[in-house]
Amino acid sequence: MIWLASRQPGIVGTVTSPRDCYMWRVSIASLQRQLRDFAVERDWEQFHTPKNLVMALAGEVGELTEIFQWLTPDESADVMVEAASAGRVREEMADVLAYLLRLSDVLGVDLEAALAKKIVKNAVKYPVETAQGVATKYTDLSSPQKPSE
Repeated sequence: MIWLASRQPGIVGTVTSPRDCYMWRVSIASLQRQLRDFAVERDWEQFHTPKNLVMALAGEVGELTEIFQWLTPDESADVMVEAASAGRVREEMADVLAYLLRLSDVLGVDLEAALAKKIVKNAVKYPVETAQGVATKYTDLSSPQKPSE
């Protein structure tokens, strides 16, 4: 039996069991291609300059921020409980991702490689020995204490 992984236009994929759906993923390149095609079909590439895309990205981050702005920490942790607020969060997060993917496509940035490199860099800047359990900027972290003899 074949199960359809997605009914969304432009997203094609089949799996052989429902369990495989959990493993099925859309690649960054595939999403970028869909967004690029969307822009080309509407002749919007002329508007998708790096400046415009960064401004649109910042606007969408602002809309996501607005959802959380006056929530308490506990309320923000529960924002996905109510269907209406969960839907708004998903939509704004998708908008943020769409503009980030479009910007990386226009600038030729390999997001997967950039993120992998950044994770390694952060591991060096924030070693477990000094950063665990603290929200301190790396420049203010003390060096690990050597045991006294």
